[in-house]
Amino acid sequence: MGPGALIALSLLAAAKASVGPSNSSTGSLCTESKECLVFDPICDSPKYEVRHYGATKWVSTDVESYVLEIAAGQGFMRLFKYITGANEDGLNIDMTAPVIIRIPEDKKMWEPAIFTVSFLLPSAYQEKAPKPTNEQVYFTDLPPLTVYVKSFGGWMLSMTSKLYSRQLAKELNGTQASYNTAFHYGVGYQSPMKLRNRRNEVWYVTQGEPVCPPPTSS
Repeated sequence: MGPGALIALSLLAAAKASVGPSNSSTGSLCTESKECLVFDPICDSPKYEVRHYGATKWVSTDVESYVLEIAAGQGFMRLFKYITGANEDGLNIDMTAPVIIRIPEDKKMWEPAIFTVSFLLPSAYQEKAPKPTNEQVYFTDLPPLTVYVKSFGGWMLSMTSKLYSRQLAKELNGTQASYNTAFHYGVGYQSPMKLRNRRNEVWYVTQGEPVCPPPTSS
């Protein structure tokens, strides 16, 4: 049986991934929240991972900015206000992980771009969540996704996002993997207050059958 057939069987056999406890096997990436985005691992290597995520609901906001750092800060505060009471029911909603930022690939340094910052809604609000009071905040229903993942430490900055997304793209191109080249996701698991042992990721959404990295020689 070839690698493609094994991947297909893995996807068919996988349970529907969504939001689960942070102490679960795939939720262990999250160290500061009760719940985390969980996934079905497809394959893993030092070069990149392949993961499958189930359909999920997020609360999102768009920020126009020249740099990722400003967009991330503005978007985070806007969404943080939503989960701390800026909603029609005045509810406090638990923070989850990760936070994702949709980053356009074709951004020029001298032009602003639209960055979309999203918080994952807890499991209790996946079906229905209170409406935001800020018209700039809205809900996003992400379909099931299979993504290529590269992890790194430190901070999610313009330079690191570009560096690691380019590294991942180079590795994917080397395996002739097909992926969406219009954008990538910047993914963060810790609050802005945490200074050490941070984890970030870049994701590209697969197109067609995912391609696992070749095994490394011993």
